[in-house]
Amino acid sequence: MVARVTHMLIKEFIQIFRDPRLKGIIFLMPMIQLLVFGYAVTTDVNQVATAVYDLDNSSASRELVAAFSDSGYFNVVEHISHPDRIHQVLDHGDIQAVLQINSGFSGNIESGRSTRVQLIVDGTDSNTAGIVMNYSSKITGALSREKLANRLSRMKGRMPEIPEVTLEPRAWFNENLESRNFYIPGVIAIIAMLITLMLTSMAVVREKEVGTMEQLMVSPIRPVELVLGKTIPFAFIGFADVLLITVLGVFWFNVPIRGNLFLLFFSTGLYLMTTLGIGLLISTVSRTQQQAMMSTFFFYFPAVLLSGFMFPIANMPTVIQWLTLLNPLRHFLIIARGIFLKGVGLPILWPQLVFLLIMGSAVLWLATRRFHKTLE
Repeated sequence: MVARVTHMLIKEFIQIFRDPRLKGIIFLMPMIQLLVFGYAVTTDVNQVATAVYDLDNSSASRELVAAFSDSGYFNVVEHISHPDRIHQVLDHGDIQAVLQINSGFSGNIESGRSTRVQLIVDGTDSNTAGIVMNYSSKITGALSREKLANRLSRMKGRMPEIPEVTLEPRAWFNENLESRNFYIPGVIAIIAMLITLMLTSMAVVREKEVGTMEQLMVSPIRPVELVLGKTIPFAFIGFADVLLITVLGVFWFNVPIRGNLFLLFFSTGLYLMTTLGIGLLISTVSRTQQQAMMSTFFFYFPAVLLSGFMFPIANMPTVIQWLTLLNPLRHFLIIARGIFLKGVGLPILWPQLVFLLIMGSAVLWLATRRFHKTLE
């Protein structure tokens, strides 16, 4: 058995590295995807293109504009002189927010009366709009407290002690709340799934299309040996990609890794066993490489959407939440983020590891049963 599987491994590795396009998919595509995801996939909002419509034109209004500009969240790129211009810049998408300061702003501030300013936000992207409005509320709140303190100081000669409740928030595991630290461990999981699914889903189909299936039919190799010969090379490739992406994530994007590397690669082995089994199962039920590719993406995109990579699972309907428990990507995301950011180990992650072991064994067994050394 060992000799037959070894010959299958040699054959698969030769076939993989003979094709320059496959080498690009295996090694170049994961690096490009990581760089794209690492730089582009972020929920951090900075340098929001902002226009100012200042009807007061006073030192107080300019101080407010300076507070927005100096915060680092807003980039004042235009001063508007006519209200029609507000519609133009928002319609064209050149501006994401417009700060409108009405006449009498300075007078109300000096007399101690309440005053209002308006921030008009492009709500096309609701997530960004919500973050922008939260930033603006913090800036105006800080300015209001500063004005109140100055006024009390002038009235009584010194600033009295004002009782207040102070909130001191502290974030664990991702201290600076950088979305990159949250997404890159997930990128490792989805790239490993994509690569292994693509390669294994076409493994058996390729034999049918190039006409070598007949040779396998008359050979003494058994279905389980063929499954091993088809999956082990892609398992090595999956490990290599995970190692490559992990190194790039840690040393290029400075993502912390606080847990046990051995546990990370052990769980990667269970995860790859699942994705390779699913890919091989797709390959056994497909008649052409085109069918295999379409079936792969039919499984891949729902798996990503229902994994918690982009959308919180807790916000999904209850039925969908139960459905996500069958998604191996969901479980490996918990493992990867737990090891990278929290530094947790086996006592915490054992339920996800057990699921990957059970599901991986089941799909590999099913793929082996499904495969027959026939052309049907």
